[in-house]
Amino acid sequence: MTTKPLLICLSTASIGGFLELTTASKFTSSHHQSQLTAITPCILIGTGLWTLAHGFTVGKARIKYATLAKKDGETNVDERYLLPNLYAQGTSKHVRAFNCIQRSHQQIFETYTTVVLSGVMGAISFPICTAVSTFVYAVGRYQLSTGYAEAAEEGGDASKRYKYPLAKFMWYGFLCNVLLGMGSCGLIIGGKKTVG
Repeated sequence: MTTKPLLICLSTASIGGFLELTTASKFTSSHHQSQLTAITPCILIGTGLWTLAHGFTVGKARIKYATLAKKDGETNVDERYLLPNLYAQGTSKHVRAFNCIQRSHQQIFETYTTVVLSGVMGAISFPICTAVSTFVYAVGRYQLSTGYAEAAEEGGDASKRYKYPLAKFMWYGFLCNVLLGMGSCGLIIGGKKTVG
């Protein structure tokens, strides 16, 4: 990982968090701030429901590519493609295509729990900044997963996963959420912010 995304996220989260802490209370009441805190969990719940729905495409793809592999004369198709295998085994075009679709779903789980935990914690102290960074994560996540899944139709070329311009912003949203969540935890531990 290059340092540029980290520096962008660090500066964005720091400046946004500082502005939110010092000026948001002047423009919103404490009641409205608690309402703003709910935006991040709403985005996360929506992302979770989309993740569930996206998982159904993997099941359909597993059957589709196993059938195509059988038609093309591949051997041991059931053992290589069907459950309990997470990914199909081998290097054929059908294996690569299915594995791109599987990866489009499986990769979500590598970051999602961290985004949820840091998003919920960040929303306590920085509801506006955290909602924005969570939204950026969700849009980028959708585009990255879509690019991965569509790579299956392009011969299983996983390098096409970033073909959508906002896909890389998933990582910016992820890093900003982590930084805002850690900042919020620091404020709570230091007694500068109370929960509830």
